[in-house]
Amino acid sequence: MEDKLVTLAIRTFKRAQMIKTVLEENGIETVIHNLNLEHPELAVGVRVRIKESDLPRALKIVEEMESAWEREPVTGTTTQQVLIPIDFSDQVPRVTDFGFHFADNLAAEVVFLYVYFSPAFTISSNNDMSTYSISDSELLKKILNTANTEIENMTKLIHARIAKGEIPNIPFSFEMKEGVPEDQILDYCKKNKPSLVVMGTHGRKMTNELIGSVTAEVMESCVSPVFAVPILMTMQSPNDIKRVAFLTNFDQKDLIAIDRAISLFGNESVEMYFIHASDKNVAWSEVILSGIKSYFSTHYPQIMTNYDLLDTTDTPEFLNNYMANHQINVLAFNSRRRNLFARLFNPGLAYKMVLHSDTPLFVTHV
Repeated sequence: MEDKLVTLAIRTFKRAQMIKTVLEENGIETVIHNLNLEHPELAVGVRVRIKESDLPRALKIVEEMESAWEREPVTGTTTQQVLIPIDFSDQVPRVTDFGFHFADNLAAEVVFLYVYFSPAFTISSNNDMSTYSISDSELLKKILNTANTEIENMTKLIHARIAKGEIPNIPFSFEMKEGVPEDQILDYCKKNKPSLVVMGTHGRKMTNELIGSVTAEVMESCVSPVFAVPILMTMQSPNDIKRVAFLTNFDQKDLIAIDRAISLFGNESVEMYFIHASDKNVAWSEVILSGIKSYFSTHYPQIMTNYDLLDTTDTPEFLNNYMANHQINVLAFNSRRRNLFARLFNPGLAYKMVLHSDTPLFVTHV
């Protein structure tokens, strides 16, 4: 029986080629192709595919390559930043509201990041992946001209909103990068260490398909805290944040993550809920959770705190019901960055909640 091909990763053309070269040097047959073969000029990356039997070895090799990329020298600005990745969708004004509000709280400037795919190479749709043709340079000019026009219009709109007092008067700028959105966002964060990333998400989906959510991928791997703004959320502005739930695993690092959440959302009107899933040792869990509540009540007396023990937090539906019943405005939690194998076969809570919830999420990696 013929060994079927499976997708190992989705990367920029440049990085996919690097992965292909290294894998083939290790005797692993590799195929790359566009995600959109009918309209390759519109693709946002290329898919790296290998035989299913080679998957264990290939995962190890790619993990080593990505670890090496992460160890590249870090350079960047010392100015505090709030990064707002954009795609010029209808959701941008609401994401801008939250981004500018948080930048004001953090005494930071705002950087908008727009990532476009350069059609410098068009990959043929046949099975021979060694054939490439240079695409029409006019297409790239059109992409860049459209983006620059959108940026110019957005700049005027933001200045007008600042003048009306609709958003704080925060310095802002735009960056344009070529490549796969999630790769470029993560690279930017690694180099510049923004204090916060504010992104839009489509929230609940009618499919269980996990591949394709840029926000989910960034939340799983970003070195900076990420605030996700669902398009269908009920909140109209950051001032509507009244109740924040923090999902704790009783890890010492949770204290740092909780402190970040309180620093970002904390004002005299915000109420914090500390929640933990426990199906055994309930009495001991209550003692620890009560201790966390006491600690933060002492250090942040202006914040009203509560705690709850839940039977499970494994499913987005369970958390969604809890948040609806308690009128929670933001769900916050600390999520460990995970390797490629874990993300590929066992999507984390951040991934699941981005795709199945209309409640804003605040995720840190401490």
